Amino acid sequence: KWLVATLPVWQVLFFRSITVMLGCLVWGRGRLLARMVETPLKAALAGRAAITLLAWLCYFTAARSMPLAQLMTLYFSAPLIITVLAIPLLGERVTAARWISVVVGFVGVLVASDPFGVRVSLATVLVLIAAALWAYAIILMRQIARRESSMVQMFSQNLVYFLVTGTLTAFTWKTPTAGQFVLLLSIGVLGGAGQFTMFEAVKFAPASVMATVEYSALVWGFVLGYLVWGDIPSVAIFAGAGLILAAGIFLVVMEQRRGR
Repeated sequence: KWLVATLPVWQVLFFRSITVMLGCLVWGRGRLLARMVETPLKAALAGRAAITLLAWLCYFTAARSMPLAQLMTLYFSAPLIITVLAIPLLGERVTAARWISVVVGFVGVLVASDPFGVRVSLATVLVLIAAALWAYAIILMRQIARRESSMVQMFSQNLVYFLVTGTLTAFTWKTPTAGQFVLLLSIGVLGGAGQFTMFEAVKFAPASVMATVEYSALVWGFVLGYLVWGDIPSVAIFAGAGLILAAGIFLVVMEQRRGR
């Protein structure tokens, strides 16, 4: 949020991708490069990376002309799509507890975002496309995780990002200051850590469970918005966040009981 006020979005994504790629190379070294050459899933890896990049493009384009509350509400239809797709594409059995958690979490987003008045427009269509693309990307991630490591997935995804955003950055380059460079490096490190934990989680957690956890992003957004910019959430936001937290806690408890 700080950086895109003064630097092109593509340049921020470019720095993030190259930082993550370097981290993967330091960790995986020659073994990683050898696996990238040997993997039979090159097309699937490249396809998933292209899908996520297109999702980001649709999302940011919609964000230019749509209020944040409406944008977030429509985008958080993704967990519902993930849950539905997990049944035919992954063969998952979505329990009643998971359905309840996803629906309650989405209701929480509705309460917090106050989305009434949404009109059908190009921005509306774009954000819904972004949600659908992201949902399908999560399904692909779980399918690929059965045969490839997290490092291979991370490196291939950021390689595609690097090539595309690097080309666009060449036409929009702005030399960052020392402070901006530190922030760019931080985005790469934190983004890489987030990607790694997500790819690892996919190996163990069903897609329908991850879908509910997606809603926690809204709560973190409220917390960080207050700590960094002093944004004070409204009563509706607190109520919605409470529903989201309740959905997550309910899911954790029910999954633990199911496991036992």
